[in-house]
Amino acid sequence: MKLQVLPIAAALAALSLLCTTGSPQAGGTAFRSPLPADVSRYLLPRRELPPMSQMPTRKEAQKESVWRLEDLYLSQAAWNEEYQQVKKQLGEITRFEGKLKDAGTIAECFSLEDDISLLTERLYVYANLRHHEDTAESTYQALSDKSKKLGVDVNEALSFITPEVLTLSEEDLKKLIADPQLEKYKRTLEEMLRQKPHILSKNEESLLAQVGNLSQAPGTIFGMMNNADMKFPKVKNEQGEEIELSHGRYIQFLESRKQEVRRDAFKAMYDTYGKWKNTLGSTLNANVSKNLFYAKARKYPSALEMALFGDNIPKSVYDNLISTIHEFLPLMHRYMDLRKKLLKLDELHMYDLFAPLINEFDMDITYDQAKKTVYDSLAPLGENYRKVLQEGFDHSWIDVYENEGKRSGAYSWGAFGTHPYVLLNHKDNLNSMFTLAHEMGHALHSYYSDQSNPYREAQYTIFLAEVASTLNEALLMDYLLDKSTDPKEKMYLLTYYADQFRTTVFRQTMFAEFEKIIHAKAEEGEALTPQELSKIYYDLNVKYYGPGMVVDKDIEMEWARIPHFYTSFYVYKYATGFSAATSFAKQILDEGKPAVDRYLGFLKSGGSDYSINILKKAGVDMSSPEPIRQAMSVFEDLIEQMEKLTESK
Repeated sequence: MKLQVLPIAAALAALSLLCTTGSPQAGGTAFRSPLPADVSRYLLPRRELPPMSQMPTRKEAQKESVWRLEDLYLSQAAWNEEYQQVKKQLGEITRFEGKLKDAGTIAECFSLEDDISLLTERLYVYANLRHHEDTAESTYQALSDKSKKLGVDVNEALSFITPEVLTLSEEDLKKLIADPQLEKYKRTLEEMLRQKPHILSKNEESLLAQVGNLSQAPGTIFGMMNNADMKFPKVKNEQGEEIELSHGRYIQFLESRKQEVRRDAFKAMYDTYGKWKNTLGSTLNANVSKNLFYAKARKYPSALEMALFGDNIPKSVYDNLISTIHEFLPLMHRYMDLRKKLLKLDELHMYDLFAPLINEFDMDITYDQAKKTVYDSLAPLGENYRKVLQEGFDHSWIDVYENEGKRSGAYSWGAFGTHPYVLLNHKDNLNSMFTLAHEMGHALHSYYSDQSNPYREAQYTIFLAEVASTLNEALLMDYLLDKSTDPKEKMYLLTYYADQFRTTVFRQTMFAEFEKIIHAKAEEGEALTPQELSKIYYDLNVKYYGPGMVVDKDIEMEWARIPHFYTSFYVYKYATGFSAATSFAKQILDEGKPAVDRYLGFLKSGGSDYSINILKKAGVDMSSPEPIRQAMSVFEDLIEQMEKLTESK
């Protein structure tokens, strides 16, 4: 995943979310504070990690496998010096408060704001990268906390800028946009002008700010209940041992080769949620009510349109995703029929969706082999792209292996003005190789964006973030399938890829449709009882999985365990990003250089325009169904290959 950035106050408030990212607010508070949050993107059978005692300490990690943070700061003394510089600049920014009326003063203020924001970002990133090397190490725990506190102070000090500029009339703002003194801030001011209809009076904004903590309550309560308070019963594993069910073990149970193990875990999970359906229904209802309140207060036509406004995404894009996926649901149903056939089941149940389709197939891939394979697979992107990729491999951008206390998962991160960094916890398997391709996709997107844009326009939105990473995975998969001669290996790869379509496109679109339905019903004054939520969710599963699937009644409670529903209207970006990446990959493989040039232009665009326009210029028009249809054609090809391999057995 790419660690995106947003104002630090919002970031700290959202730390409990599974994956929440965003972009800096237009004008004002330009500090792009990072939000470290893991994403579960693993589709292969999970492997147990060795006990912590068997892992090397950070001091034992080999030098050639760790990142070189000296490229950010040569020493702690250098970090301390910049920290003091920011503290001094915070005193200087106050002299602009109440004086942002003319172009010269605003330009001077924006310039100082950029200096403060950029230094703060560097300080924050360095402190937290150090902290992630060994989260138990107290020195960098303290440094991380210090950087977070600085981020809060910075955002508080800069918070007057946007509201003050927005007190100007629309006519005055248009004059500022045309003023040569503010040429480099034209996009900032245009975005302020776009936001102006939804900015309230000073007193009203103050009141909304005061209820901000209350608005986080539904998500906070759900998080505490879901992660801390909810207890699950014991379930028998394949060996007949009784093991306590947990969130982490649930997927492991669903990956069992024994259907009764999968069924028992499935029923135990949803029986537990069913006991709390009234409380969880009230919590989700409160989150929907919060969204409706803010939409009405800020004068948006609907909660959905409010959520899309930040990235300037037309509502038609959201609606188009759902309607186009409906058009291709027969493909999903066909895949379910194939899954039932491969598993040799009379009935395919919801708890069979993660069952392995072939016998265990291990691909032992060392890190050096993974680097070479990723490098070779990305040849379609051209030598310039691979030159930068190799630079990342050779010049310590990547922290490769797990060590005691190291942050879990994988991400790409960095600060403007230096190269990006990538954190891995590499294992010698296929999944880790795909993770390397994924994170280096993010890293090179950031590299090209930062190289091609000024600070304010370098950060791309979350709507675009997963495109570059997923495209790398698509090209890697195409390369592996092309090279594979072993039918068992080929089926293993095809299953991996097909399940990405199922989970990232179809499932996330179903989530997006559920969110749209429940918000629309609430806006029409209908009650969202637990029974109504369950009926809506069950009916969607019947629609998406088709007549060949036994849609078990238990699945109606799945809405109660999805944390993304508390980051409303977010999940559709997974499906659009995956579709856009698949469309890019298909164009690159079919057209060659013209498509590559368009794609590299996309990488270099950063946040210099609205996301939908950046994609359109590169040849992917998400306002039309074509990119989704191109992705579906790839999915259909995967199914056809799997069917042929099945018939040939």
